[in-house]
Amino acid sequence: MPQVTGVGTTFNLPNYAGDLFTASPTQTPFLSMIGGLSGGKQTDNFEFPTGVIYDLPDAEQPDISESASTTAPESSLVARTQETNVCQIHQETIDLTYAKQSNSGRLSGLNTAGQTANPSNEKDFQIQQKLIKISRDIEYSFLNGRHQKATNADVSNKTRGMFELCTSDAGTSIDAGGVALDKELLNRIYREMADNGAVFTNMVMFVGAYLKQGVSEIYMSQFKGQTPATRNVGGYNITEIETDFFKMGVVWDPFIPKDSLLIADVSYIAPVFQPVPGKGNFFEEPLAKGGASDKIQIYGQIGLAHAPAYLHGAITGLETN
Repeated sequence: MPQVTGVGTTFNLPNYAGDLFTASPTQTPFLSMIGGLSGGKQTDNFEFPTGVIYDLPDAEQPDISESASTTAPESSLVARTQETNVCQIHQETIDLTYAKQSNSGRLSGLNTAGQTANPSNEKDFQIQQKLIKISRDIEYSFLNGRHQKATNADVSNKTRGMFELCTSDAGTSIDAGGVALDKELLNRIYREMADNGAVFTNMVMFVGAYLKQGVSEIYMSQFKGQTPATRNVGGYNITEIETDFFKMGVVWDPFIPKDSLLIADVSYIAPVFQPVPGKGNFFEEPLAKGGASDKIQIYGQIGLAHAPAYLHGAITGLETN
């Protein structure tokens, strides 16, 4: 359906009777599991730390003789590096004429005696849809966002998403090169995550519809003769599978690329809000009135605290036919 831009009027936003439906995905499981729009952390700086990283030297057997021990070795120290992400701006506007709002009884399309317009309140409906749109945009950004740090007022902040994190030099990822997902490929990503330092506290695999069925087929032998184990994470009841290193929930997420899967330790991930003083975050407020219409904006600033890359993993470039 086309979107109406500009001012909503009686004629470009006609009222209809009947139930409301949308085919657009409205579920945001990743955002819900890490705290949604009401949980998480807060910051008063658009750039915030996601972790301070340090490495220990490789383990080795010491080779120090009694004579050598009389002289202390050269000093060596552990260095640290700070990693950061940024909050991005989400801003939406609705503008409805007084005439549109007062014509709730004027119906278009098929009408039968006794029917009423649905929705009954245009302003409430539009605000609700804007909040759903913002949640969808956040879900997409947290998964697929490409990091950009503002250097002046004309450059937008863009938060880093999980796939960019996992496919970075510090991350754990496999480019499948177009092959189909199988048990061997899954075992490989689990093994590489373990070797890279993952701690496997609360693991969840996020997949699209095609790969969700693929994962179920691969682990079908775990479910034979019994009901698959489930657990609740962030209000989602998800199927649980067991690997050599950890137990993991598997959830369908419509915003995951069709050829990719994400394995995230959700215990270490949170949204970061940057509230406006005196207003909070993700608030609505009236804009300057220019005539007989209500103009409202919804505004918020949010980023992803994803913790170090080695905690998570991803497979990309999988076959999807």
